[in-house]
Amino acid sequence: MTDINALHDPDHTLVMGVLNITEDSFSDGGLWLDPDKAREHGLTMMNEGADLIDIGAESTRPGAKRVSEHDELARVTGAVRALLEHDAMLSIDTTRSSVALAALNEGAQIINDVSGGRLDPELPHVVADHDCLYIVQHWRGWLAGGKGGVPDADTSVYEHGVLRDVKDELMTQVDAVLAAGVKPERVIIDPGLGFSKPGIEHNLPLLAGLETFEETGYPVLIGQSRKRFITAMLQEAGINEPTMEDRDSMTAALSAMCAEHGAWAVRVHDVPRSVAAVHAGTLWRRFH
Repeated sequence: MTDINALHDPDHTLVMGVLNITEDSFSDGGLWLDPDKAREHGLTMMNEGADLIDIGAESTRPGAKRVSEHDELARVTGAVRALLEHDAMLSIDTTRSSVALAALNEGAQIINDVSGGRLDPELPHVVADHDCLYIVQHWRGWLAGGKGGVPDADTSVYEHGVLRDVKDELMTQVDAVLAAGVKPERVIIDPGLGFSKPGIEHNLPLLAGLETFEETGYPVLIGQSRKRFITAMLQEAGINEPTMEDRDSMTAALSAMCAEHGAWAVRVHDVPRSVAAVHAGTLWRRFH
C-alpha cells in the first residue's frame, strides 16, 4: 500500500478528482458507466494533476434510489483494479462495509463515507481493521432525500446556526468511529456541503468558518463542486442560466480560497481548473 502518511502535507492542498460510475449522479450520471470509459476518465484526471481519484458507484443526490450491493461491488472493484495498475491513489465513496472491504482488499487507500459511519455501523470497523484513511462526512439525510417540496427541507434546520450545529454533530460522529477502533490520525472530516444544506445560507458559513473545523485537529476535505448553492451564487451574480463551465469556474474560485485557508483537499469534477486554483491559493498562503 502507498504510504498514506504522505497524504498529510500541511503546506499543500490536494485535488481529489470525482469518478462517478453511476446512472443518475446530478451532473455526470451515465458518462462513465462503461468500464473502459471509467478507466480512461480516471487516467485523464490523474494526467491533469489530480492527487486522488474518488470512485463512487451510487448517487447521493436528493431522492436517489439505492444501487444494488452487487452492482456497486462490481463497478467499484473493476475501477479500482484498472486504476491501481497505474499507481493511482484511490478513495472509495461508499456507505456499505462490503464495498469498502472489497475495495480495500484490492488496494484502495481511503474510504469516503458520506453518512459518516451512521448508515452501516460495520463500516468503521472495516476501516479500523485495514488502518486506512477514513473521511467522515456530515449528512442528516443518509440517502433518504427530503420529504418536503424542497430537497432536504426536513433536515436543513440548524437551531444554533449551521456552523455550530454541523461542527458539533460531526464531532459526535467522529467520536463514534473512534470508539469503533479507527485511529485519530486516520480521520479526515468533511462538513458535507450541499448535504442537508440546500442554500447559500447553509453552505457559505461552513466555507467562511473553515478554520472552525481545522481547529478540531483533523484535516478537512471540502466538496463544493457543482453543488446547488454554486448555481445559486452564480444567479446572484446575474448569471441566470449558468452553464457547466460557469459552475466549474465558481468551483475553482472556491478551491483557491479553500487552499489559501489550509483545507486538506478539495473534491472536484473539473480537475484542471482546480489544480491551477489550488496552486494560486497555496502560494497566497505561503506569502501571507
